[in-house]
Amino acid sequence: MSPLDIIWLFFLLSSLQPMVQQRYLLMQRARALRELEKRDGARAITMIHRREGFAFLGIPFGGYIDIEDSEAVIRAIEQTGEKVPISMVLHTPGGLVLAAEQIAAALAGHPAPVTVYVPHYAMSGGTLVALAADRIVMSPSAVLGPVDPQIGELPAASIIAAAESKTDINEVRDRTLILADISRKAQRQVGSFVERLLTPRLPAEEARQLAQTLSEGRWTHDFPIDPNFATELGLPISTDMPDVVRELMSLYPQQRGRRPSVEYIPGPYRNPASAEPNRRPVRSPRAVRK
Repeated sequence: MSPLDIIWLFFLLSSLQPMVQQRYLLMQRARALRELEKRDGARAITMIHRREGFAFLGIPFGGYIDIEDSEAVIRAIEQTGEKVPISMVLHTPGGLVLAAEQIAAALAGHPAPVTVYVPHYAMSGGTLVALAADRIVMSPSAVLGPVDPQIGELPAASIIAAAESKTDINEVRDRTLILADISRKAQRQVGSFVERLLTPRLPAEEARQLAQTLSEGRWTHDFPIDPNFATELGLPISTDMPDVVRELMSLYPQQRGRRPSVEYIPGPYRNPASAEPNRRPVRSPRAVRK
């Protein structure tokens, strides 16, 4: 073999290595998902957003809950039988309110028990999704966050406070008044939605008060709500985090390129005892984002 052939072979193997590694990683994720499903007797879904190693003009781009995520999660829920529980692993900074509300509504409407695992954090829209679960399992160091709406880059509560800080309305800019009106509507909408999510699991008055607490903007948007505080607020919190969820998280390392943030074993799940798909099983989860 000539030196030139060796060089070509080296480049060929180098180009194939990332594909082989990615394939192996997908197989490992499928195995971990299947272990979680067998442990819980449930369908397992992940929604995991890690910050990607891509930046534009010095601004890093990270994953967040978007419409593609809501479409994928809803598709998985709709393919799950009414008697099959759902276990969802959440790791997200939040995202679009519409997408998060769609996911939360779909989970809340599932007849069988829903468990949400939060191994590290589920902030903002992630907390909104977690509130739809019958049981929230958090690592001892994991956190949730407030669900107060943000108008652009500004907290709705702060916009309202700015508009009301002037005694003379003529001293307030029209744009601020308009944003304040939108902010009040956003607060009412989010608060009402959270109250509907909590009402099946909490007394009506407690659900209303907790919804107001989480959505009114009394804290900064990144305020950490740990398991102890979440329990004090009245949420159904457990810290019995299974090792398989921790193992699953280790299989989602930060990567340079885009990757799907929602994965599940494809196919309808109808058998509540084994939580097996009703068709030939696949060796790895299919990426559902396009």
